[in-house]
Amino acid sequence: MICAPRRLLAVLALGLLTGGPGLLHAAGVHQGNGIKLGEVTADSVVVWTRLTATPEAKWDGAAWIDPAVPPGQREIVGTFDWRAQIAPGRTLADMLGALPGAPGAVRVTVAATDGSGRIQTPWTEVAPERDHTRQFPIGSLRPATRYEVTVESRDAAGAAGPTERGSFRTAPAREAVATVRFASVTCGDYPRRDDPVNGHRIYDAMRQLALDFMVHTGDVEYYDKAGPWATSPELARFKWNRLYALPHLRTFHRTTPAYFTYDDHDILRNDCWPGQTYGDLTFDEGVRIFHEQTPSSRLPYRTVRYGRDLQIWITEGRVARSPNTDPDGPAKTILGPVQKAWLKQTITESDATFKVLLSPTPYVGPDRGNKRDNHANIGFKTEGDEMRRFLGAQPNLIIVNGDRHWQYRSIDPDTGLREFGSGPSSDVHAGGYTPQPGDEAVQKFFRLKGGFITVTVERVNNAPRMIVRHHDVAGAVVHETPIAPR
Repeated sequence: MICAPRRLLAVLALGLLTGGPGLLHAAGVHQGNGIKLGEVTADSVVVWTRLTATPEAKWDGAAWIDPAVPPGQREIVGTFDWRAQIAPGRTLADMLGALPGAPGAVRVTVAATDGSGRIQTPWTEVAPERDHTRQFPIGSLRPATRYEVTVESRDAAGAAGPTERGSFRTAPAREAVATVRFASVTCGDYPRRDDPVNGHRIYDAMRQLALDFMVHTGDVEYYDKAGPWATSPELARFKWNRLYALPHLRTFHRTTPAYFTYDDHDILRNDCWPGQTYGDLTFDEGVRIFHEQTPSSRLPYRTVRYGRDLQIWITEGRVARSPNTDPDGPAKTILGPVQKAWLKQTITESDATFKVLLSPTPYVGPDRGNKRDNHANIGFKTEGDEMRRFLGAQPNLIIVNGDRHWQYRSIDPDTGLREFGSGPSSDVHAGGYTPQPGDEAVQKFFRLKGGFITVTVERVNNAPRMIVRHHDVAGAVVHETPIAPR
């Protein structure tokens, strides 16, 4: 809980950051989740915002009740009413971290820093059925250009609300030689943040690196963890609203565009697949809420070119997945036939010097013996072998993956495929694996801590190179791998 003076200062600071006067603002609407910039290409961006009833979350709210769910039954939570997690006489808006939405309208203006190429959307109402969020695809932008973003707000009565401001740089044109640096993160979760007031420290560390973009490879939140168990759409949205009310995250996303992909915990529950439910939350609802809460593309898998030397692929592994319990074989899949054909075709056709596949789950590992839900273990071995052979044969391609709660670098001994695990977003979230005898044949670096990965593509004396760096939660480099093109 934040004491009153500190909380007051936090509110006023948010007002200064957003161009609004914080508590002194009289309008009935705010932008308490800030803005998220995402899906940047050489000529487009998606701007996301949400209108809220207060300028910040209810940091002095009531604590959650953890229902008496028997050990071993937490994977099938839903035998109780989700409201049992709230004390009698309280509502969802009373709880610690609550940030209710509010009706109103928003308008987005995007312009190059020199004032040229100004684009302004019409005033557009937010959608209550989408948690009072709205996202705007903006096109007709210029490559390698820095743009400023202004998001104005007004309440349902038309009174002006606060304004959020941010900036981003578009991707360089396909044939341009440019230095590009981006980060990859995974496994967030509000309760496991390492700065109780500001959020996960990695966001402040990444902001100071002036990245071109960030990729979140999934498990942004954990619906299937207490405080609350998100067994309903209302609680799933609550977790998103609370997490992105934290100052480190809000500040980061104002100036760093992001690409989001999902995994199991942030659409339903651990190791999930289509058709399942988690209490009152369905798999399909979980996917819709994810795309509602993040800047989204038309397809959940996509590829983006960043100049002559870099192309990235962002995949998803849930909506076309076979049940984990199916016997392994040629028909069992994580990627699905459509995404897999697209992935192979676009990678084969690419003439980028370096290729980076961003995956929610690992292909190489090694993984824990009891896991059955990714390409690095026996549950999907047939498709895993197929994809390792294909990806390992592609020159200058690496995988950067999420999901694992430790940092590592591995090389598949059969195909030479290189994989880099970013580790979780905080040290307290690290755990779950101890290197086993024989791992050294595959795993060349292992660190049971949190942090993030950066990938830098640059030219030195006109020779291209890529450097993959593992960072700790404060941003310090703990491992570095230079890669020269073959």
